Order: sequence, then structure tokens, then C-alpha cells
Amino acid sequence: MHKSVLLDEVLTQLRPAPGRWFIDATVGLGGHAGALLERLLPGGRLLGLDLDAEALELARKRLAPFEGNLELVHGSFRDLAELAERHAGRPADGVVMDLGVSSFQLQQPARGFSFLVDGPLDMRLDTTRGVPAARFLERASQAELERVLREYGEERYAGRIARAIAERRHTLRSTLELARLVEATVPRREARIHPATRTFQALRIAVNDELGALAAALATLPRWLAPGGRVAVIAFHSLEDRIVKQSFRQYARAGVVALVTRKPIRPSPEEVAENPRARSARLRVAERLAG
Repeated sequence: MHKSVLLDEVLTQLRPAPGRWFIDATVGLGGHAGALLERLLPGGRLLGLDLDAEALELARKRLAPFEGNLELVHGSFRDLAELAERHAGRPADGVVMDLGVSSFQLQQPARGFSFLVDGPLDMRLDTTRGVPAARFLERASQAELERVLREYGEERYAGRIARAIAERRHTLRSTLELARLVEATVPRREARIHPATRTFQALRIAVNDELGALAAALATLPRWLAPGGRVAVIAFHSLEDRIVKQSFRQYARAGVVALVTRKPIRPSPEEVAENPRARSARLRVAERLAG
């Protein structure tokens, strides 16, 4: 069963109440959205966005009891300002963004996110558009591959891995082929982290332009968050968290938001024990000021 990360903390920080209008910008399987809707009724409503059409359909079934107070849209939070305007005509009272990929997506071999099971090198969050990872690996130069691995994966062996991929690029078609290539190229480091972890993270970020989408969404925050409203962002690695932290601080200096969390909220030991995926999660919250 999919478990929403930092669910209690998100509810505490966003303060959903009857009659308010919220956005779940990464609705996934609907865990955060369902808990928010329970507190937004009566009279409240929620707009749920997701790039993954398959996850969105599963969320639709899970959230069927809230059908009259819910609208689900296949789209990116990159377009959050336009979507908020189109579907409600005004900024939201609360927004949650749970970044990264879900355990559901990792467990689907055909999606290509996991280095533990064999599947096509796809890695797209939205399978209806964009370039699969296999095609990206074919087209990118060795220098570009090294840059992606170093910047998005923070991979110390980026040069070695990029060279190995460049030499084998036209024969790499599956996730296990790529994982084994990386494993054979770099020394085994931390016992609990697979050698291909950072490579798969980097490629997924590049294929989906995840950091660009996050920066674009936060750049329009005054258009989609109402005065007095709060935004809660859950990041799972330092690259995402850095963008959120810097954006919130810039808005705070400009008097647009107040920082609700000076330091990120981390999951409790009990949550990590129950849901290991939560281990690296960090939650930052900001509140829109009037004016």
C-alpha cells in the first residue's frame, strides 16, 4: 500500500478547513489529496495535478467519494499559475507538492525507473510526450552525459560512467543493462546504496526536466497562492531542496512570503521505520503575505 510521506506534518502546516480551496500539484495516488479533502468538506474543493496519467486514474478511483469537490487534471505543476486560473479563477488557499517518483512508479518495470528490475529505458513521468531515456543516451554527447551525471546525480565517477555509456550507447536498451554497466564501471561504495542509484536519478531528472519545472512553478508563486495561504513542498534530494529553500528565501526578503519553517521538517524515526522511502524527505513551508 502506498504511504504518503510526512502526511501528518503536511496537514498540520497547511491547516485545511471547510470551504477552502487547495491544490495538490503532484496528486500521485491521492494520499495527501484524500486527507486534505476530508478536512476541506463541507464546501471546500481541491484541484489535483499529475504528469502520470496511470497514477491519475488510480487516484480518481481512490478519491471517488470526493468527486463533487475534486477536479483531477493531467498536467505539470510547471503550469500551476495557468491551471489555477483556468480551474478556479483565483489563487489557492493551500498547495502541496510531493516531488520525485512514487513507490508505485518504481514498482512498474515498464516505466524504467528502477535499476532492480528489468524494463525499457524510459523514465518519463508523462509517457505521452518527451524523449525516453534510451533516446537521450543515444543523442547526448559524452560531455553532456558527464555534466548530467555530475550535476543531477552528484556522481563523483561521472566521467567514467559517461565514457562507458558513450561506448555502449547504441546497445543499451534496458534498465538492467545500464545498471550492470554502471556497476562494472565504478567501485562499490556504500553497502546500502546501489552503484547505479545516482545515475538513474540524474537521467530521470534530465529526461523530465524536473528541476526546471520546479523552478518555473515557484517563479509564479504569487499567482497561485492567495494571501494567508501556505505552500508545502516535500523534496527528496539536495538539488530539489536547494531550489525550494532559495526561492522561499528570495520571496521572504521581498516581503512576499513568511518562512514557516526555517529548517526543513524531517520524518520521525517511526515513519522511516514504517516507510523507508521517507528517509530522505524534507518539508519546507511558506505563507503568502498580504499585499
